[in-house]
Amino acid sequence: MINNISSRIKDKFEEKDKARESTLAISRDVVRNCRTAMYSIHKKDFKKASSLIEKAAEMLGKMNSLLQTHPDIYYAGFLEHAQQEFVECTIVYGILNKENEDGTIPGPEELNVSDVAYLNGLGDVSGELRRHILDLIRKGQPEEGESHLRLMEDIHNCLMMFDYPDAMTHGLRHKTDTTRSIIEKTRGDLTNAIRQQKLEKAMKEFESRIN
Repeated sequence: MINNISSRIKDKFEEKDKARESTLAISRDVVRNCRTAMYSIHKKDFKKASSLIEKAAEMLGKMNSLLQTHPDIYYAGFLEHAQQEFVECTIVYGILNKENEDGTIPGPEELNVSDVAYLNGLGDVSGELRRHILDLIRKGQPEEGESHLRLMEDIHNCLMMFDYPDAMTHGLRHKTDTTRSIIEKTRGDLTNAIRQQKLEKAMKEFESRIN
């Protein structure tokens, strides 16, 4: 009798362990794909980025299927981390890809991720937008960064609405504070760059009038 019971329990554990090992490996691939896609986005290789994001979405769907009957593993943390990376990458792609005509930002339902993973992924977007703004400054196009700064502020205002315990939001409060710090640094960099650009333009006009 005991042997039969233990055998059934062991079979369930074996099934759970296989699901965990499989999805853990897939989650690493999702993170790797998303980080490679982010690199491609900043290099303006949107075709490659789109392909990597699509593969990541397929892998996340497979993870959801494998863990459908294992909620304890589903909420273990590694799936949520993969979802966060996917959310961040997908949103940044939509913002920076100028071929994305409607300019809409997908929600958690469209991306098929949890609300908590979505908010934490959204919290990481500002860091990538700052990186893009600094690239614009280096290229002498700081004025193009103003719309991205406004979007960063919109994201921060959104995150501030979710002032709940960390047990519910999984560190979102810290990301919200970090986002505010990133915005302030970026605003300062952008303001200085625009002032410098105006000063250089005024000096050139002055030189032109003298000559």
